[in-house]
Amino acid sequence: MAFGALPSRLFARNAVELIAGTYAREGGPGLVPLAARPSGWVAGRPLDTIRNASFGVRASANGIRYLLDEQAKGRVGVYDRGLQPLGDFSTLGSDPCHAALSPDGGMLAVANYSSGSVAVWRIDRATGRPMGEAQLAIHAGGGPNRARQAGPHAHWVGFAMGGKLLHAVDLGADAIFAHVLDPRSGEILSSSIAYRAPAGSGPRHLARHPRLRIAYLVSELANTVTILEERPDGTFAAKGSVSTLPAEFSETSTAAHIAVNRSGTRLYVSNRGHDSIAVFAIDADGELNLLQHVGSGGRGPRLFLLLEERGEMLVANQRSGNVSRLALGKDGRLGTAAYGTAIPGVVFLSA
Repeated sequence: MAFGALPSRLFARNAVELIAGTYAREGGPGLVPLAARPSGWVAGRPLDTIRNASFGVRASANGIRYLLDEQAKGRVGVYDRGLQPLGDFSTLGSDPCHAALSPDGGMLAVANYSSGSVAVWRIDRATGRPMGEAQLAIHAGGGPNRARQAGPHAHWVGFAMGGKLLHAVDLGADAIFAHVLDPRSGEILSSSIAYRAPAGSGPRHLARHPRLRIAYLVSELANTVTILEERPDGTFAAKGSVSTLPAEFSETSTAAHIAVNRSGTRLYVSNRGHDSIAVFAIDADGELNLLQHVGSGGRGPRLFLLLEERGEMLVANQRSGNVSRLALGKDGRLGTAAYGTAIPGVVFLSA
């Protein structure tokens, strides 16, 4: 699809609109709007002022977005519903790669990958702007994979206990950290390790079950999903793990994104190298059983988006530069991928 083929006013009228973030160093044109058409998803004119948007979150109350600029001097851009800039501020670290809003929208947390740190802000829910100084927690630790784990690398953040606790998954330190927060001030009161992952496994992202006190930890370097039982104090205990790859596969691959469907019956993981989406059935106790591996429709599937109401999954294939589409059945299984829309350097998708 040619960029700029459709004027922006057409996207404003469309009921379904998504955005795709790209890396400039990989030919990414900026932030790309995607609109649904009978023929599939169509790319609109890129916003070339929003570069290297590797991740972002949107406030449900007012539609304000916080988009990360993944650079050595990381920044967060704040945008309104129409993606007009409201301001930006430093993440106090290098290469921010993940962000989360607290349940009430009053706090924003960002994971800085290269500096191994987590920053937390109080947010004015009316304006979307940060209030006061950020709180910064710097992780410590490393792992046996010296190429990837010479130091801490915060890769995911998520609030728990109604905003009183922030979990941070750290690939370099092989750990999930727990940062206790004061919800009124955003102050980080204490930090500890909530779960120690196997050495060299490189934990990347966490997905929580919608009903059970269960979370699923995907480890990038080990290509595994660990089933974690969450204790009342915010720590985790491992119940078992499964591989994200077929048993016969022996080439290089790294696990990336993980998500659970709304009903809590299916779990999905992307594999970069095997270039597939692994689909697992979740039983009543939260255990996992492999259902299928489906080709991702491109190379290097970094992030995918479940659109259950449309019966489809969209996959950001970073290395081949396309957003593929896979039919999502009512039973949670995936169909054969269509190549979809060409977007160089695509790494992020969001509604």
